[in-house]
Amino acid sequence: MKNMRFLTTFLALCLALLNLVQAQKAPKIGVWRGTFKVANGQEAPFNFELQGKTAYLLNGAERFELKGITQKQDSLFIPVDIYDAVLAAKIINPNTLAGTFKKFNTSKPDKGIKFSAEYGKKYRFFENPEAASVSLHGNWDVTIGEGGNKIVGVFEQFGNKLTGTFLTTTGDYRYFEGTVQGNEFYLSAFSGSSPSLIKGKVSGDNLLAEMINVRGAQAVKGTRNNKATLPDAYTLTSIKEGTTFDFTFPDAFTGKPVSLKDAKYKGKAVVVTILGSWCPNCLDEATFLAPWYKANRKRGVEIIGLAFERKNDPEFAKTRLEILKKRFGIEYDILFAGLADKDYASKALPALSAVLSFPTTILIDKEGKVSKIHTGYTGPATGKYYEEFVKEFNRDIDEVLATETSHTTTKQTEK
Repeated sequence: MKNMRFLTTFLALCLALLNLVQAQKAPKIGVWRGTFKVANGQEAPFNFELQGKTAYLLNGAERFELKGITQKQDSLFIPVDIYDAVLAAKIINPNTLAGTFKKFNTSKPDKGIKFSAEYGKKYRFFENPEAASVSLHGNWDVTIGEGGNKIVGVFEQFGNKLTGTFLTTTGDYRYFEGTVQGNEFYLSAFSGSSPSLIKGKVSGDNLLAEMINVRGAQAVKGTRNNKATLPDAYTLTSIKEGTTFDFTFPDAFTGKPVSLKDAKYKGKAVVVTILGSWCPNCLDEATFLAPWYKANRKRGVEIIGLAFERKNDPEFAKTRLEILKKRFGIEYDILFAGLADKDYASKALPALSAVLSFPTTILIDKEGKVSKIHTGYTGPATGKYYEEFVKEFNRDIDEVLATETSHTTTKQTEK
């Protein structure tokens, strides 16, 4: 009997010690600084916060939420569901993580991107940077790589702290954050898709830099120009002459065919957005459209999302789009339109001159005619440009809703 009591006590003690060890292995709650291994032996820093079962990726003003953290022994798994990826790390100790960022369902098996992280470090690049001797504040005409496409760099600098993004005709690069030290500047970004690093120098009104990711590096050149602008996003995509914009695609969740001619949309303003669950700018648009639709649907407005996904597979698309729908609380219709490829999308929507970007947003009036087409998306990272887009979007909707249809005019005449 004594031996049995001793064994029971011993096992209870071992279990308590095991739980204590596991508790000690848990990563600390709070702010962390991580670094990804990218091309050319460089490190791209990122900041994040752990709060129980939730993590937040921190970039400028953005806190990108990642739910559903799990721990198995000394391994931590932070799912990035919206991008079909995971941050998987070994808990070296409560202050240190080392692991891999890996994407699923890629065309080739993803080897992952190695990273390490330390608790309690809130800085991005330097804990105690030297004073800045240059300023990037304002707008810049920029080229990245050999493409020669029109790009506008938009930066805010306060002391050493630098934030900003790049605007292009197909969308923006989202939130970058970094540091200016002397005449050198450093920027990085990671919000769940792919890490990026920019390192460069400023000389007068010119900058030279490199944009580095896991695949390689591209040259960045810029000239200060506070009047730098892009072509009007409403002029880049149009309806082919003599054609009518229409489509029929299956509902992404039920498979039921849905057409723009359906009774649900008749006599209403309709916003059609060409999107992909994999597309960062499309996520920014969904962040805006989902609550906007809830607030405005009773005014006689509908939204239809035409989703082009990484696989031309309805079941795969359904899985990815359910995650999108749940994350943003989307209540408007989402249809599965096919493969995430601009040429494929252009053929699927032959009335358009071309599909140049995901997203592309089409406003249709109450008569079923295309009123405006906006190529790309100007997201919240662009500051005043985003605010201007929202104002113009609401103004366009107001104008379309205020227009009488021929059906309404006919009924009034009959009276």
